[in-house]
Amino acid sequence: MKKVGIIGGSGYTGGELIRLVLHHPKLELDFVYSTTRPGTPIHDTHGDLLGSQAPDFTATINPNVDVVFLCLGHGKSVGFLEKNKFSENTVVIDLSNDFRLKKDMKFQNYDFVYGLPENQRKKIEKANAIANPGCFATAIQLALLPLAKTGAIQKAIHINATTGSTGAGVGLSPTGHFSWRNNNISWYKPFTHQHLGEIGETLGNPKIYFLPQRGNFTRGIFVSCYTYFDGELKEVIEMYKEYYKNHPFTHVSNNELNLKQVVNTNHCALHLHQFEDQLLITSVIDNLVKGASGQALQNLNLIMGWKEDLGLQLKPSVY
Repeated sequence: MKKVGIIGGSGYTGGELIRLVLHHPKLELDFVYSTTRPGTPIHDTHGDLLGSQAPDFTATINPNVDVVFLCLGHGKSVGFLEKNKFSENTVVIDLSNDFRLKKDMKFQNYDFVYGLPENQRKKIEKANAIANPGCFATAIQLALLPLAKTGAIQKAIHINATTGSTGAGVGLSPTGHFSWRNNNISWYKPFTHQHLGEIGETLGNPKIYFLPQRGNFTRGIFVSCYTYFDGELKEVIEMYKEYYKNHPFTHVSNNELNLKQVVNTNHCALHLHQFEDQLLITSVIDNLVKGASGQALQNLNLIMGWKEDLGLQLKPSVY
């Protein structure tokens, strides 16, 4: 059994990671670090964990754990690692955006690897520090990777993507309240979202027009990408299926998609549609699982040499 420490377990991402670790057959949850809840039971914050074997929150870290997951706010992982030292054998998986860009990947003795398994599984397998991708970035990159890898992106890409309220974090804001979100939809950060940097580096920096939207639901991301394409739909579908045939969590569907197919799972579903000279790619994921904690655990499975879907065979809520 590998001992796991989680830094920042009170938010949505941290809570999801706690659940996954507790049910993973090769992991033992050693500690969950929190500066705001030390000494309190985890189930006081995450009520669904009542009756679990999770330890209480603590303000003390064990520097010798086998794995540490950083579930801190963006910009805070650097400061935490500067103040807290872990064993040179500890695998570090960061779920913030602190180390995702190439210019930020070398830090102290760490050499972070961008953790999108469908793009660079072999490099992840040899890593001891992972920069977990962002949720929007995951859904968008999986939608476009086969096109980018074959040089088929010839013109600008237009993207609309709608995320649930958990994507905004557990802290309340004027646009996070139920009374505001319910029966409502809006855009934010048009064409300037922070995930564009990592998306561009993976896809070769094509021109992207990205419009993120707030949805009136809690979990999931629904992405629609379209771009110029001069090939045949049948050929591009086969190209996508060939690209993802050895990746257990990304699937090409012949049918139109909906969020409930993937919510509460680590899966990404893709669908392709052609209209005149435009190729439309739809991508759906759960922002907290494949977009965050599930993908972090998927990366750990690869590093440890375990089966990639170990502990991640999760059932969607389809009704």
